[in-house]
Amino acid sequence: MVKIWAKVLKDGRILRQTTFENGETFTYSHFFSYLAEICGALDVPTPVLLKPHLFQFAKFRHVVFRPSDFLEDVGFDRLMLENLL
Repeated sequence: MVKIWAKVLKDGRILRQTTFENGETFTYSHFFSYLAEICGALDVPTPVLLKPHLFQFAKFRHVVFRPSDFLEDVGFDRLMLENLL
């Protein structure tokens, strides 16, 4: 099962948040589709997903996307994804 808590933060405050749940087994090959669905729910652009992001999520159970990870300008400081399982 996949359960990810996503938060959009600006100046240390949560602007928006959502919990993504999916009944299938978690796989890193599907991580971009999870990320795209989460960003759609939060109404933010989808960031560029690189290997260091996947490694950070695998090792620390969370990943942080900064404005430099997006192709468009964003009005927040961080997009954080945290694995809840």
